[in-house]
This record gives sequence, structure tokens and C-alpha cells, in this order.
Amino acid sequence: MKRQSVLSVLFLALVLLVLYLPIVTVVAYSVNANPSRNPVEFTGFTTQWYRDLFSGTRGYGTALWVSIRVALISTLLSVAIGTLGAAGMAQGKASRAGSFMETLVTLPIMIPEIILAMAFMAIFHGLDLPFGEVTLVLAHTTFCIPYIFLTVKSRLAGMDPALFDAARDLGATPSRVLRDITLPLVRPAITSGAFLAIAMSLDDFVISFFIYGSGAVTLPIKIYSSVRVGVSPQINALCSVMIAVAFLAVALSQYLNTAREIRLRKRRGIEIPIAKSS
Repeated sequence: MKRQSVLSVLFLALVLLVLYLPIVTVVAYSVNANPSRNPVEFTGFTTQWYRDLFSGTRGYGTALWVSIRVALISTLLSVAIGTLGAAGMAQGKASRAGSFMETLVTLPIMIPEIILAMAFMAIFHGLDLPFGEVTLVLAHTTFCIPYIFLTVKSRLAGMDPALFDAARDLGATPSRVLRDITLPLVRPAITSGAFLAIAMSLDDFVISFFIYGSGAVTLPIKIYSSVRVGVSPQINALCSVMIAVAFLAVALSQYLNTAREIRLRKRRGIEIPIAKSS
């Protein structure tokens, strides 16, 4: 038994090493004073690369804000469209038409990105729509909707339909059922789908490369265009900042979930005194 425990610990340590060694390396190079694009030796400690991130000459800050704006707007639109679509599909009766519509909604995540990017470019060009943030938002919304739809649909599939039937029997209108019952119950699914959509939007390069315009350069495009001749120290600093933000977001989410569970346990543990009849 001890030997199995030691092997399990070693295997887990190896997995963690493979997972986190690249992250540690990026963070270490982000504070390396060596200005070379392919640094090998450490020449000292510095925070200059973090200060240079938002300088006008580098442009990483501008690209970051463009990516954040596009991700937030496209996520809000995809949450609204995907949630309403999933709610409508869940309350409808199962049929071939419904299955076909569900397949059409999830089709963008099954099509290769290069094909989808060329399709977007052709459509926007045919509509004479200038490439920029508007086209980026429209394209990102299109491929983010399936992630919201699938997470909310799976959540609704596991819910008891009697909840909605009881609400309608009590006189609730469809809009009231959606607002007071459906949305509160699917809020965790909406949140997880929204985070996934934000991550996919921030990470997208292929589709954005085909439809971006002047003044609407996203962060992945900026990074890919910069690493052709090597990874600059500023990119290492930028990656370190984004890794820190991701870790903080995960930690905050875990803290909020733990605090919520503690509050629920405390409420369940409260004993309600019962008055004794004389």
C-alpha cells in the first residue's frame, strides 16, 4: 500500500510539473532584465516590462482593451440569445424539427475555424460592412452562442418539468415563469457558459484575423504578429498578468461558492422553535 501511495504522489507531482512548468517559466522570464527576444540567461531582476505593457509604442494595452470590449459585448449578446433559445427548446415538445434546430445552433463549434472565418469574411464583404469591432462582435457572438446554449440546455434538461407546470397552473404568464423560475435556476449554467464564452473570445485568432480592421486589432493578433521574430519580454509580462487574473478569478469563484455553501448549511442547521399547546 505504501508503494502505491508513493507512486501516486510521484505521478501527481509529474503531472503538476508538466502543467505548471511553462507557467513558472513565463513568469520568471517576465522579470528577467535581459532584453533579448529569446533570453537564455538571467541578467537581473526588473519590472520594466510590466511598465512597458501599456506604452503607446508597444500597443499591447490597446489590443487588450479591444479584446476585452469585444469579449464582453459578444458574451452579453450570446447569453441573451443562447439562454432564450435553450429555454424555448426545453419547454417545447421533442420532435425532428427541434432536433434539427438544436443541431443548427451547435453547428458553429463543429465547423473548422478556418472555414468559418472565410464564411464570415465573405458575408461581411458581401454586405459591404467595414471590418472592425462591429464585425468582430458579430462573429464572436455567433460562435459563442452554442456554448451558452449547450450549458443552459443541459441544466434545463435535468430539471423537473412539474415546476413550470405548477407555475402555469397558478396563473403565471410565460414571461413570469422565465423571470422568476427559469432564470434563477439556470443562473449557474449561464455563469459557467459566460466564462467559457469570454475565454473563447479572448483566445480566438483565426476568425479575428480574417475580419479585423484598422484600429480593431485584438490581443491574439497582436501577439502572433509580434512573436514571428521571437517572444519579447513584454509578451511574457502580459502573459503573467493574464495568468494572475485567471488564478484570481478561479480563487474568487471558489471563495464565493464556499461561502454560499456555508450560508446554506447554517440556514439548514437553524432549529425553528415550535410553540407547545397548553
